[in-house]
Amino acid sequence: MTARFPDLRLRRTRSTAWSRALYRETVVTPADLIWPLFVTEGEGVEEPIGSLPGVSRWSVDGMVARAKEAVGLGIPCLALFPNTQAERRSEDGAEALNPDNLMCRAIRAIRDACGDDIGILTDVALDPYTSHGQDGLIDQAGYVLNDATVEVLVGQALNQAAAGADVIAPSDMMDGRIAAIRAALEAAGHVNVQIMSYAAKYASAFYGPFRDAVGSSGLLKGNKKTYQMDPANAEEALREVAMDLAEGADSVMVKPGLPYLDIVRSVKQRFEVPVFAYQVSGEYAMIEAAVAVGAADRDALVLETLTAFKRAGCSGVLTYHAAHAARLLHG
Repeated sequence: MTARFPDLRLRRTRSTAWSRALYRETVVTPADLIWPLFVTEGEGVEEPIGSLPGVSRWSVDGMVARAKEAVGLGIPCLALFPNTQAERRSEDGAEALNPDNLMCRAIRAIRDACGDDIGILTDVALDPYTSHGQDGLIDQAGYVLNDATVEVLVGQALNQAAAGADVIAPSDMMDGRIAAIRAALEAAGHVNVQIMSYAAKYASAFYGPFRDAVGSSGLLKGNKKTYQMDPANAEEALREVAMDLAEGADSVMVKPGLPYLDIVRSVKQRFEVPVFAYQVSGEYAMIEAAVAVGAADRDALVLETLTAFKRAGCSGVLTYHAAHAARLLHG
C-alpha cells in the first residue's frame, strides 16, 4: 500500500449502496445452494420436525412439489434423506438395497416430474436403514466394520444411480469406499453420475436434529468417533480429501459448516477442486433459536452465513435455509 490517509480513505467505496455492490468481492446466488429434504412414507404427508423449526418430512408427492418449487427458485440441486420405518430397519441395513425403497421412489418421482431441470443428490450411508443407528455393519462389540460396509455401500450407490440419482454422496467415512463406488458406477455404465464425497466429516455435536429427522437418534448405540473425524484435527482432513480425490471423487464436502471454515479454506487452497460445505441441522437450529427469542434477524443471519461459506472457498452450500435464501436473493 503506497497511499496514506487522507489521500486513501478505505471508507470512500463504502459510502453508497451502489458502490458497495460494485466493489463486493463475494456474491451468493440461488445457484450456489443445495436444499436438503427429508422424505417419509404416505401420501399428502407433512411431518414438522420439532428440533428443526420450519423443516418437515414430506411424503413422495410433497417432495415432488418441493422439487418444482426449487426449480422455480433457481436452486439447482436437492439432497434427499429418508426417514425409514422402524420395521424396515435391520442390523445389516438391507433396505438400502431395495430398488423400491423410499429413497428410490422419491428419486424416480422427482425425475419423472422435473426431468433434468433439477439435480438429485443422494446420501450413501447405512444409518437411515440400520436398527442400531450406525453408518455401517457392526461386529459383536459394536465396532463398525470397514470393508464389509463398503460392499453394501457399493450396492446402495448402484441402487440409487439406477433410480436416477445424479450425484452419489457417501457420508459414511469408510476408508476406500470412493474407489469401490467409482469402479462399480463405471462398470454399470453410470459414467456421468458424480461422486460428492463427504471427505472431511467430523464427529460433531451439531448433528442432533438431523438424527431426529431421519429417525436414528433414539436408535444409535455408542458413538461414531471410530470413523468420523476428531474435531481437533485439520491436517488429517487434507489426507482424507487427497485420498478421496485420488479414488475418483468429483467434488468434496466439509461437514459441519461454520465451525470448520478453516478446513474449507485449506482444502480449496491445497487442491483447487470444487468444495462444498453442509450447514448442518444444529447450525440451522441455532439460527432459528436466536430468531425465536428476538436476538437476531433471520434474513441477515442467513445471508451473512452463506456469504461466509462462499468467501472461505465453497462452490456451494447444503442448507435448510435454501428456499428462504433463494427468495431473498431474488429480491
